[in-house]
Amino acid sequence: MATIFCTATSLDGFIADDAESLTWLFNTPNCEGDPQGRYGDDATLDFDRFIERVGSTVMGVNTLEWLRREAQSSGKPFAWPYEQPSWVVTHRDVEVPDGVKLFQGDVADLHPLLVEAADGRDVWVIGGGDLAGQFADAGLLDYMWVHLTPVTLGSGRPLMPRRLRLHRENVERDGQLTAMLFRVVGPEPD
Repeated sequence: MATIFCTATSLDGFIADDAESLTWLFNTPNCEGDPQGRYGDDATLDFDRFIERVGSTVMGVNTLEWLRREAQSSGKPFAWPYEQPSWVVTHRDVEVPDGVKLFQGDVADLHPLLVEAADGRDVWVIGGGDLAGQFADAGLLDYMWVHLTPVTLGSGRPLMPRRLRLHRENVERDGQLTAMLFRVVGPEPD
């Protein structure tokens, strides 16, 4: 069991642009030689394998609002995309989908609930970077799995708005993306 921040970032380190959009990510084509976006049966950084090991999820309210906006912009009703027990962290009063729990408070108090719900499987910190940073600050983030995208944005929401020391565990190609798995070592001293 591990707590993992799995996300994508631009080459210059942003997970969302100034408009809180991920259009830049979804407009990135897969590699010509890898039309499914796969990188082989022996790949260890395979998202399908990852999601099978996820027992609970947590995201910040901005990520939830982005999911809603994306559904609305395509003309589809918003449907919660995850089967796992899920939480949304916010200090605002917002409506969450049926079955999703709202949490207001310190992530150190939430983490045991996530672990219990995960029932021996992994906890996925979906986003954003500040929420993942709160888990890192509390010493509760084990890994960062980052998909580096060949796009520069110039500004936006940073991947990790903290100083953090990581240890590279694995790097693999995923179409046009570079999948990188890092173990979280701890805070990086000033």
